[in-house]
Amino acid sequence: MDRKNQTPQGQIAQAVVEFLEVAVSCIVFLKGFYPTRAFERRRYMNVVVQKAVHPQLAGYIHSVTAGLLPFIQKGLVERVIVIFYDKDHIPIEKFVFKLAVSQSYGSNIEQSSLEFALRTFLIKLTVSEPLTKPLPSDSSWEIAAYFRSLPADGVKDKEEDAQMWIPTDTKMWMQPPQITPIKSMGCDPLKMQLYLEQPSPAEAKDPAP
Repeated sequence: MDRKNQTPQGQIAQAVVEFLEVAVSCIVFLKGFYPTRAFERRRYMNVVVQKAVHPQLAGYIHSVTAGLLPFIQKGLVERVIVIFYDKDHIPIEKFVFKLAVSQSYGSNIEQSSLEFALRTFLIKLTVSEPLTKPLPSDSSWEIAAYFRSLPADGVKDKEEDAQMWIPTDTKMWMQPPQITPIKSMGCDPLKMQLYLEQPSPAEAKDPAP
């Protein structure tokens, strides 16, 4: 998509959505959830990545990340999370992208600088497997988004966008999670953190009543 005529927020959101599509694909490959033939080695932002090519898998990842575009542009998305569950639908592990797009930033975006920053996330992500835990054979996964707020009533197009998203039934851990930072960037116009959430070692010792 041509970004030249977009607002700074639009340019950032488009870059973030494209990045998230690739990053989610890399995470699912990293976890070994599907056969390797469901992915293909490609180069993105000059980094070799594993891109989903199975039609249903690629379609799901694309539709979810693309659906976030208007919300990221408006600064409404707080976190995008790839969640892996056990057979009881209790989270085993979460890859969390926490982000904030400055709504007051009015300068031109240096595309090369933005892409360089996002590329460092992909590089870190591709070597993060030692930080993760093996998945049980009966596990599942999904992409979830946490919103700061949803569009106000009366904005028809935005209401239709919001209707694509339904409340998640993700069960909560009883103890604060164990957090492992992977990568962060902390300057306007885009702030982003990528970290891993895993259940606290005390979680199994303190089951829900």
